[in-house]
Amino acid sequence: MRFEDCSIRARLALFTGVAVGALCIVFSVVLLFAINKMATQNLSKEVTAVGELTAYYVDRGELVNPLPPIPQNLIRPVQVVDPRGQVVAATSDLQNRPPMAHFTPKSPNRVASGVVCSSVFPTGGCHIVVAQQVYRNGDWTIYSAAPTLPFFVYPGVAALLIAGTAVFTVAVAYGARHTVTRSLQPVDAIRAQLDHIRSSNLSRRVPVPMAEDEIHRLAQSVNETLNRLETMFEQQRRFCSDASHELRTPIAAIRAQLEYALLAPEDVDLNRLCDDVLPSVERLQSITSDLLMLTRLDAGEPCVRDSVDLAELVAVELNSHQMGTKVVHRLAPHVIVRGDREQLRQLICNLLQNAQRHACSAVTITLRQENGDRRYTPGVAELEVLDDGIGIAADQRETVFQRFTRLDTARSRDAGGIGLGLPIARQIAERHGGTLTIQDSDRGARFVVRLPADP
Repeated sequence: MRFEDCSIRARLALFTGVAVGALCIVFSVVLLFAINKMATQNLSKEVTAVGELTAYYVDRGELVNPLPPIPQNLIRPVQVVDPRGQVVAATSDLQNRPPMAHFTPKSPNRVASGVVCSSVFPTGGCHIVVAQQVYRNGDWTIYSAAPTLPFFVYPGVAALLIAGTAVFTVAVAYGARHTVTRSLQPVDAIRAQLDHIRSSNLSRRVPVPMAEDEIHRLAQSVNETLNRLETMFEQQRRFCSDASHELRTPIAAIRAQLEYALLAPEDVDLNRLCDDVLPSVERLQSITSDLLMLTRLDAGEPCVRDSVDLAELVAVELNSHQMGTKVVHRLAPHVIVRGDREQLRQLICNLLQNAQRHACSAVTITLRQENGDRRYTPGVAELEVLDDGIGIAADQRETVFQRFTRLDTARSRDAGGIGLGLPIARQIAERHGGTLTIQDSDRGARFVVRLPADP
């Protein structure tokens, strides 16, 4: 099994165990090195003490061979070399053997040490050798030695460190796995709850742990995402229901008229039938066009960003529509914004149609750009469409921007509205970095579009 296939618990336990084991090994090596260094220093002092004791007897002329008296706890290989370089006395284990070393101390210390690996020593191997000089009718040299210590010094200490490293590593790895397992229990609960959430029931939420840690914040984010998802699905269901309802009405009218024509073809006037069916077809076309526009806006399709003269665009829209009410326009020239010409035309068209639908006698269109007036944000083009109808209550000004929403006073289908024009207009404005809001007015509804001006 690959490392990537292991669970988080196993990977964290493995990583923690390896890291702790490596640290324990490094610590053990450093500790053994320190112990070895201290033990070697102590051994060197002991060897030096043996040499000093022998030097004392040489200085007093009490030299004997083999070399007593040396206390049992200080017995070490010792040799005494006379000024001619001959071994004149040695401990019993070095009798009749050549000098164990050939270096001599340098004045004024008269003591030198080194590691000598030679077959002179009965036990073989390497020894720490300390050379000391005594003057008695010449320079006498006393060599004392002791076997060098292994790196681990004491096998018991090395065994204890190895066992401690193994036990400590296993304990830490087990503790890390156990801690991670307990910490991830809320994650398992969140996953189990998510497995039971279906699109048909988005009201369930994942449990939020009491401890305010990363998992607590994760659970809150998941619940917020589920809230948005539930809202989106509810909007989608309502949208499909409203769209089906709006489409069913003209389709039912067309079907009824065609069935009546089939039942009595001799009584049907073809021109009259076409005149009766055509409004329903136009309504179907309007609904499908608005639905297609909403789909494109929701999908975020890229649009061409050109410099657009809003005054020119409003004038074109006014000329291309037969306005059933009086239109008063105050259009400042050369109000330029950057955006998609077709989408901005659609925005203006929807606002004009909405105003004409609810106006009593007149529609006022005002276009301006900030030029020192503090009432308007610098660099903003403002388009205002005002009708003299009954207006919109303050608590319903956001409701009219919901899809397929029509106020009670505008529920008549003869008015032609299906509740998509204003949502499309606001979405176009927001896509161009602007806003579409309803503001206070003395009479009627006052729709205000603000778009960033093109510098």
